[in-house]
Amino acid sequence: MATPDGAGRTNQKLRTRTAILTAARELIETGGDVTMPAIARAALVSEATAYRYFADLPSLISEALAGAWPPPDQALAPVADSTDPVERIAFACDFLLRGILARQGSVRAMIAATVTRPESVAARPGIRFGLIDQALRPLEDTLGASDPDAFAQLKRGLAVVVSAEALFVLTDLCRLDPEEAVASAVGTAVALTRTALAPTAT
Repeated sequence: MATPDGAGRTNQKLRTRTAILTAARELIETGGDVTMPAIARAALVSEATAYRYFADLPSLISEALAGAWPPPDQALAPVADSTDPVERIAFACDFLLRGILARQGSVRAMIAATVTRPESVAARPGIRFGLIDQALRPLEDTLGASDPDAFAQLKRGLAVVVSAEALFVLTDLCRLDPEEAVASAVGTAVALTRTALAPTAT
């Protein structure tokens, strides 16, 4: 049976952990830079304390983002009645990239951490894959059945384009403003999908 002191320590640990997660979520939603020192300051704890509760920044960001993105079927609800994979992938790409722009500080931090520490890549949410799968659902019984390799290649190609990495190449290196960058990526995703469908079009 827990002693009053033991219960008090447990409750304090829970409050501290909750404060760190809350601070991380609030910082993420600003779209600004997300670092462990900044999160610790906002949570009114030391950086060392933050690291006692979360081993690294990716694991903290991943947990803080849990539930922030809707499931793929909910995300694509506005095009749920469409059987056009081109329309659906355009919507999915636009949805993902705008969500990334709104939280880009945390996304950049996650990418940076997983590039320098590949072993932590499992902490990345990988939201793009569920959205792509959902968008291409109408092709499962057509292209997916007739040419599984082409279907798999389409998904891989879209995973490159429907991504934070592609978005940041367009904004940082190509110097496009956010709206232009989103439009460019959506256009490429649409072109990839149309090209994959071209051999089967009659």
